[in-house]
Amino acid sequence: MDLYKIKNPAFLKDMSTIQLEELAKEIRKFLIENLSTTGGHLGANLGVVELTLALHKVFKSPDDRFLFDVGHQSYIHKILTGRAEKFDTLRQYQGLCGFPKCNESEHDIWETGHSSTSLSAAMGMAIARDLNHQNHSIVPIIGDGALTGGMALEALNHIGHEKKNVTVILNDNEMSIAKNVGALHGALGRMRSAGKYNRVKDDLEWLLKKIPAVGGKLAQAAERLKDSMKYFIVPGMFFEELGFTYYGPVDGHDFQDLFENLNYAKKTDGPVIVHVMTQKGKGYHPAESDKKDKWHGVGPYKIESGEKIKPVDAPPAWSEVISEALRKEARKDKRIVAVTPAMILGSKLEKFGEEFPDRLFDVGIAEQHATTVSAGLATQGMKPFLAIYSTFLQRGYDQVIHDVARQKLNVVFGIDRAGLVGADGETHQGVFDIAFLRAVPNMVISMPKDENEAQHLVHTAVTYNDGPFAVRYPRGNAKGVTTDDSSHPIPVGSWEVLREGTDGVILTFGTTIDMAIKASEKLEKEGKSIRVVNARFIKPNDGAMLHDIMKQQLPVLTVEEAVLQGGFGSSILEFAEENHYSAQWVRRMGIPDRFIEHGSVQELWEEIGLTQEKIEENLKEMIPNKQKRA
Repeated sequence: MDLYKIKNPAFLKDMSTIQLEELAKEIRKFLIENLSTTGGHLGANLGVVELTLALHKVFKSPDDRFLFDVGHQSYIHKILTGRAEKFDTLRQYQGLCGFPKCNESEHDIWETGHSSTSLSAAMGMAIARDLNHQNHSIVPIIGDGALTGGMALEALNHIGHEKKNVTVILNDNEMSIAKNVGALHGALGRMRSAGKYNRVKDDLEWLLKKIPAVGGKLAQAAERLKDSMKYFIVPGMFFEELGFTYYGPVDGHDFQDLFENLNYAKKTDGPVIVHVMTQKGKGYHPAESDKKDKWHGVGPYKIESGEKIKPVDAPPAWSEVISEALRKEARKDKRIVAVTPAMILGSKLEKFGEEFPDRLFDVGIAEQHATTVSAGLATQGMKPFLAIYSTFLQRGYDQVIHDVARQKLNVVFGIDRAGLVGADGETHQGVFDIAFLRAVPNMVISMPKDENEAQHLVHTAVTYNDGPFAVRYPRGNAKGVTTDDSSHPIPVGSWEVLREGTDGVILTFGTTIDMAIKASEKLEKEGKSIRVVNARFIKPNDGAMLHDIMKQQLPVLTVEEAVLQGGFGSSILEFAEENHYSAQWVRRMGIPDRFIEHGSVQELWEEIGLTQEKIEENLKEMIPNKQKRA
């Protein structure tokens, strides 16, 4: 079948099981070939090919609403809804999004990039449907990892209580981005081994009705007997206790098993859980045999071998730089522990865990819990390092304020993927943390310029004893600089002059330092002397240096890979106002007041005007104005 000719999933209604099996093979081949060039979430999508086909055959999208949670497993859904021809642009600048996107298709009715949101959204849609006297199905598809998120459990409780008609597809592959943890994961494991409860229940009912004479008496006890049987057959009956009818476990790669249970679910009144077992990476041996889930999200690779295509002799990833610095500190200080919300692999904490297995805690997809666990550790004199992506720290903001900062606890926040992240797009851009953390009392925010400064900042953070301390670091590879043999503390709030200059000043940090230096060098050839400052402490600012700059009325350009509203540049304007300096000498560059979509970081810099050329342009405008007014 030509996948490029598919316009909508209606054609599936007339396909036989044999035809569907052939289509599943074609889709897997298509994904393996296309993602070898573009990269993307391969493992998750290979695991849900039959499930997605079955869902579109049994239900009718977009009349019936599909909500994919987290959303990275929606590639087959995109193919079936007419987007195969765009897969060569997947996760590329202005190309096909790697997550559901409402402006791409009427079949995408919920956008998500963070886990555990689909059930709450489904409940809202169910309430609206019932108030409007409609009768379509609402079908959230959620993974066993995402189900461990607190928000998903809150939604299960509400859906079950209100008895809303919601069909929850639990896609159980025993993995999320990393190996799942927690008691609920264990309960699902017991359900997997328990067999098909509803099939046994139906067989029992049929048998009871076949008994002559006494059948009537037994009929009165049948429901009670079936109810008691389920406690033996499915340990805990977690979902049914919450008010759901449970179907499963279902073989997620067997069309007949899927059709039978999905049709049962479709006809069942009230909330339903269909527990589907799938194999992540199915159909591609390198992904099938992956035990560490390195095929969750991948860059380009060689199809035959599965070998990842990477730059030769690339510097280590920033995540690895920070985790290695932490591991070095942990050897000297037994109070240091690492906490992460399901990001051991992403934040490169495997080696830390191997060396200190009793000092690494993966709490699952539970960012709020991770933050307050860290706070609890700090109250007992420990030195917790919470390794968390910037985009996920947003979910623990109340805990940052209420549980950590308010109590002035010594928690170190290792903010991974800070800044633009590129292909994952607007749901994952780590551009808000400066603005939302800068408003929090007692908080220190920092960002290193290179690996060497990173290890000194980590040392500074874990030895700091006056409240929370954030170390931001970007996605991608570090610079490859040589590091010192030993770490030393950096005075909190101190900045560093990287290039001297007398005509103007660039205040910047982290990823934008290189473009600032190049701009300064270029302008020097044109007779303009521009100072470049590494503002490695975003909060607190270097007050002494700022006073010196502003007393001289030097034009100041702030450059940051973060949102301008409430960001670093805003802090410089606030300093000027508070100390009665004129703000007319200050101009800011950063991310404008809108969400930034996917593309390479370089392409996104160009789009928003965060470039060396724009730095030069701004300073050329500012310096003559200053000289004229003087």
